Amino acid sequence: MKIHIFDVDYTIVRKTSAEYFVKMAMKEGIIRFSQICRLPVEWIKYKLARPDNDFIENTVKKLSGIEKHDLERIAEDCFLKRIKPNIYKGAAELIWDAQKKGERVIFATSSFDFIIKPLERFFGIEGSLASEMEYSDGKTTGNLVGYSFFGQKKKKAAMTWMERNSIRPQDTLFYSDSYTDIPLLEYCGTPAAVNPDRILLRKAKKLNWKVLKFKEVFGKK
Repeated sequence: MKIHIFDVDYTIVRKTSAEYFVKMAMKEGIIRFSQICRLPVEWIKYKLARPDNDFIENTVKKLSGIEKHDLERIAEDCFLKRIKPNIYKGAAELIWDAQKKGERVIFATSSFDFIIKPLERFFGIEGSLASEMEYSDGKTTGNLVGYSFFGQKKKKAAMTWMERNSIRPQDTLFYSDSYTDIPLLEYCGTPAAVNPDRILLRKAKKLNWKVLKFKEVFGKK
């Protein structure tokens, strides 16, 4: 059976799911700008192909003491108002087609699990790989459970998941937009570059990987 693994940001959703979430959380006063002020710098470093592979761990250190139920509540609202209208129709069709064939679909994203859960429920998906906050007494501790799923660490998490579920790399299809996912794209049997950045596009053309470009989104109804 084929296993379809999807990155989320810019692959299924038009922008980053965390960006949608943070804007709503800041509006409600759950997150302050001073706590995430380094993110614009990290974005520039990412665009310059010089990402800090630990930027998620470093950002989370400043986010201790947030109520878990507030994160989950805002994530639900964020999905309905921001994420769902910005799901690419082409990506949704790929997911639904795979599911109709009885093939498994999961997400593998550096975004947080509480942000991704509503998207999972929308598509009827379980068991995705996502960065996970650590909690104590219902509040964030400023740490992650394990490590963030970014770059090589996403590949490590996916390999562990495949081994645990007796899945062969050649039976997997991985869809991503980002050059940071090249390690996992190379590991999976069928790599697909979706709305690829310039580095990934160059790699995809060189290795004759499938290139998909999505533009149309669900929009608001």
